Order: sequence, then C-alpha cells, then structure tokens
Amino acid sequence: MVLDIEGFRKAGYQAIDRLCDYYYSLQGENRPPVLAQVEPGYLGKVLPSQAPENGEDFQVIADDFQKYIMPGTTHWQHPSFFGYFPTASTYEGTLADLYASSVSSPGFNWLCSPAATELEAVTMDWGARMLGLDEVFCTSSGVGGGIIQPTASDSALTAVVAARSRYTRLHPDVDLQKLVIYGTTMTHSLGSKAALILGLSFRALDAHKEDGFGLRGETLRVALEEDEKAGKKPFILIVTVGTTSSGAIDRLDEVTGVAKANPDLWIHVDAAWAGVALACPEYREQCYLDPINQYAHSFCTNFHKWGLVNFESSGMWVRDRTLLTEALDVTPEFLRTKHGDAGTVIDYRNWQLALGRRFRSLKLWFVLRSYGVEGFRAHIRRGIELANHFESLMKTSKLFEVVTPRSFALVVFRVVPPVGLESKAPTLEDINKINRAFHSLLSARSKEVFIIQTDLAGMYCLRFVVGAERTQASDVDHAFKVFQEEAVKAMESCGWVYVENSTIQGN
Repeated sequence: MVLDIEGFRKAGYQAIDRLCDYYYSLQGENRPPVLAQVEPGYLGKVLPSQAPENGEDFQVIADDFQKYIMPGTTHWQHPSFFGYFPTASTYEGTLADLYASSVSSPGFNWLCSPAATELEAVTMDWGARMLGLDEVFCTSSGVGGGIIQPTASDSALTAVVAARSRYTRLHPDVDLQKLVIYGTTMTHSLGSKAALILGLSFRALDAHKEDGFGLRGETLRVALEEDEKAGKKPFILIVTVGTTSSGAIDRLDEVTGVAKANPDLWIHVDAAWAGVALACPEYREQCYLDPINQYAHSFCTNFHKWGLVNFESSGMWVRDRTLLTEALDVTPEFLRTKHGDAGTVIDYRNWQLALGRRFRSLKLWFVLRSYGVEGFRAHIRRGIELANHFESLMKTSKLFEVVTPRSFALVVFRVVPPVGLESKAPTLEDINKINRAFHSLLSARSKEVFIIQTDLAGMYCLRFVVGAERTQASDVDHAFKVFQEEAVKAMESCGWVYVENSTIQGN
C-alpha cells in the first residue's frame, strides 16, 4: 500500500531508529559478522520470482529489509573491516542523501536545480582549497574547476576522453589506432578499462620493488622514445598517488619533468584513496602536491573512500574546463537555456559522460560543515596512527614481514617462516603457499576480521587498511592476535613446524 505523508513520517521515524540500533550494534560486544555469512543465490531462494500484483503493507516491506537484506550485507563500516579501501558512511552523509533524494532532479543543467549546480561549484572549491590545490583548479577562477563524478573510474574515463579530443584537435591527421594510454603495472584497472571501452591501446610501464613500486621518470622517458620510434602516440599518462596494491606513489617530481618535454601528454593524477591525505599539510610533500599544482591537467580523489562522505562522491578537478566542454558538449535544442547560451552558468552534463546526475554535493557540504577541516584532518591522522600501530605490532613478531613501507593507513605484509640454524630457507614458492593457506584460514574467520590479498612482484601478500571511523586500537590488536594464531596454523599446514624458540623446521 502506497505511503501517504503521515505514513512516510511514521516509516521514517522507524527507519532512523533501526539505523541507530544498527550503528550501536557495530560498537557493542555483540557485533554483526564483518563479512556477510550467506551463499551465492541465497536471496533468489526466499524472494518471489516476480513483483506482487497488488501493493504490500510497508511495514512488511521494512521488516523484510531486516530479515533478508541485512544478513546479506557486508559491513564496510565495521570496526574490523580492513579490506579493499574504506567506504565512508557518516550520519551527515546519510541525512544529506535523504534530503537530496527528497528533492530529486536529473541535474543535467543549471535550470534543473540551480542549488544543486551552484552548491557543487562551491563545495568543490572548498575541497580544492582544503587539499591545497592551486586556485586554477577552483571554479571561481573561471579557468578550471571541479565536478563530483560517481567514481574514480568515471573520472579517469572522462579525463581520457578529454585528452583524446585535445590530442586529435592538435593532430587532426593522427590515426586513432596509434593512440596509447600510459599507466603502470600498479595502475588501477580503470586505465586498462578506459582503453577497452574506447578501443585504444594501454601500455603498463614497469614499476619496480626497489623503487617502492612507483613510476620513475627514466622509465617514462624510455617508453616515450620507444613509442616515438614505433610510430605510436601516447596522449595521456595516468599517475597514481596511493596505488591499490601497496599504496605506492609515482615519482611525480621526475615524471612531470619528463612530461614537460612532451606537452601533448595529458597528466591525470589518480589519488582515489590517498588524495584526501593532502588535507594534512604534513603529507603534501609526500604526495607531490607541488608537481600536481604545476603540471597536472586533472586530479581525482574519492571523498567516499577515506573522506567521510557516503558513496558516490569522487572529486575531479581540471586545470582548464574548456578541455572538458570541447570534448563533451552536446546540446540539442530541448536542453538549451538562456543562461547556458549566455555562458553565465555551468551545465555539468558537459563535464561528464552521462546526461543526468545526482545531487551529490549536498553530502559533501553537510560533512565539511559538520566536521570542519580540522575534524576532517583528525580523521585522516587517526587512521594513519592506527595503521602505524599495526605496523609496529607486525615488526615485533617473528612470524611476519612488512613487504613495503607503510603507506598512510595501508600496511602490506606476509607470513614468513623464521628460519632456525638447522632449518632450510623457504623459497618464494613455499612462502606464497603459506600465505595462500593463511588467507584461506582468515576467510574462515570473516565474522571477526576481513582483509584481502594482492600480488607484488610475484609475492602473495595481504593488505591491512584502516579507514572505518569506528575502528579503535583494540580492534587492531584483536586483528593482530587473529593473524598470529592463523599464521602458525598456516605454516604447520604447509609442513613448517613452529617451535618454542621461534624457529621453523622444514619437513
């Protein structure tokens, strides 16, 4: 039965009450399991195969959310969720989504909802200044500006489309089959997916362990020379501040120096996870803010990861907004307005691939106003502090090796048997086998803690990422305790016997 205003009021009160109970459960002793404890296809077995012919009572619908949906939910805001990268969910962001959906509009031009367009311009300028970006990236500069994309993949694809348009205008006779997107062996899959979508080539430049898995300038220089000889045309380089696997940072100081000699090469900075650390002045040099401000054509960071804003909220800034509009402006008669024709407003549809868009800026506005810049910084610093605590625990144990230096709130580690005087040294194959067993054992304890695996130069490793706002030092300590217990079991299951003097004897 369809809700009326009073029915909506009543259902809304109940929804908020239930959400508050849920958040309390994440903080209490009887927490829900971190990972959903269901099997694939569970929902299809309990729900009807088609929609009801007649409307149902909303109380039944709301109860079914609790009964069927919540058990199949992985709790990304759980204090012991240390997998992937964090996905933010704050009270402010949740309420903003409620307000935004209540005044829903497709947002394709200023006239659709002037407040939605203008708040986005204002809040993206707030974000640019909070992160230390140059004023040219602010909408108020009249030159560049910011837009909230759904995800970093959308931001990258938009940058690639704009870069291709720019390159073909500069070189109208170029064969499109010769165009190449540059990334690295550590670049997120967004680079290769953009190439797949656009029918272009993607070249992954080598990023080596001895360089912290970050791209070096010499590697870029050699690649450019090779492709020039081969008749290929690199037109965009996607560099990363905080790669997914290890949190590596490409050497933007060196890379941008090489790119200076190749002005047709667009520099897109993908800082999806780590970019919000720029809010803290002490991390700006580490993130190469100066080269970003001097040379980047576009920059992206996700507020919806580590930045306290509910999904979706991927901030993308460009140095020159006309490079977006020249590539993406399609305005049929029915979309024209006097304000758009006069150029006095921004129509964000011409800054993105899709036509319609959500009112995403409201939650960024709510969050930044409620937390303030100092509260935002405190959240970032606290995550780094907890990851530093975890790294120190790892380094005190003879069971583990920290594979790469901690990157902000990310620690990459693996189990390595501590070898005794009479024990053979484990091979890489041995260590990888142990760590696969270790990860399998941890998966069986996903009610308590959740992490994921990665591969670095042939090493099977585990990633530990702090980012949930409710995570405490005690949660980190518990995770470490679980890891110790399962590491011993993993080694023993692979034929390495753990003995009292902390040595391992291979069988």
